[in-house]
Amino acid sequence: MECDYCERRCRLGPDSFGYCKMYRQEGGRIVERFPDRWCAYGVSRVETIPFYHAWPGARCLVVGTSGCNFNCRYCANAEVVKVDPAGLADIMLDIGPEAMVAKARKHGCHAIVFAVNEPTVSLPTLSRVAEAAKAAGIAMGCLTNGYGTPRSTALLGRIFSFVNVSLKGLASEFCVEYLSVPEAGPILRNIAALARVCHVEVTTPVIEGVNDQEMEAMADFLAGVRRDIPWHVFRLLPEYRMQQEHYPSIEALSAKVEAVKNRLDYVYFHNFIGSRWVNTHCPSCGAVAISRHSLGCGGDKLDTFFAAGGRCPSCNGPIALYGEHVAWNAKEATA
Repeated sequence: MECDYCERRCRLGPDSFGYCKMYRQEGGRIVERFPDRWCAYGVSRVETIPFYHAWPGARCLVVGTSGCNFNCRYCANAEVVKVDPAGLADIMLDIGPEAMVAKARKHGCHAIVFAVNEPTVSLPTLSRVAEAAKAAGIAMGCLTNGYGTPRSTALLGRIFSFVNVSLKGLASEFCVEYLSVPEAGPILRNIAALARVCHVEVTTPVIEGVNDQEMEAMADFLAGVRRDIPWHVFRLLPEYRMQQEHYPSIEALSAKVEAVKNRLDYVYFHNFIGSRWVNTHCPSCGAVAISRHSLGCGGDKLDTFFAAGGRCPSCNGPIALYGEHVAWNAKEATA
């Protein structure tokens, strides 16, 4: 039986689990091997994940499972993503949907965000969590590599109201060598599809000398979908099978970001200390609408929110936002 969650279209059987090893076939149906099981959860600022235009300032419960349909050479979470999930089964956390929502509430979280590995490998569980979260008025977001089938991408758009898609590169040669997939076409298709149904941001991990020459083409593609899609250009810190590579030059990449910044309304460059590219500027007049600071990997933080009502404080022009500004210590937010 072919798995129709992912564009790899793996053949599944009772004892054959496909590339991600998270699904099997049972009685003519595709079922999860580890439903309601989790490798990690923790509390994080929404900006750190990163989302800059969804629920600014919010406290999020970040969750994840195991497995992935990519094999990125620079995977930062390889210890749970690239191992056989069966080997983690005894230490995975068994948390049902209502219990997960209860944990979010206990920790004062305004949203639940799936952000450790690829959500396509756990869609039935995430669907159940979404039902419980909706009943509790808690928003749900995710990070995804965007390599799902049209059917699973439509389901992703129903489960999550805000999504950050990783657009890693365009060239087929890059996709094969660095991601282990043949081409980026399905990812481009799914970015456009998701942008029609939910809030979308896009992150591009930049490898200097490898995919940085594609930044103009990526910016043009995103502008063709929606000019107000927030684009996070992410300074890649080599991990996994790239640990011996040098860190990208901040100065060289800053020049490339400068060259494309006017192609989209919101272009950011971060994942290093002291970035000057983390504030949201009004696309009409250039005034600062949201100020932030970056302390490097996992340290983005909102400083001051000036965009009351989603408007520029200077010219009253619109600032593209999903949800409202939420103070870190606020008890709840409306999904």
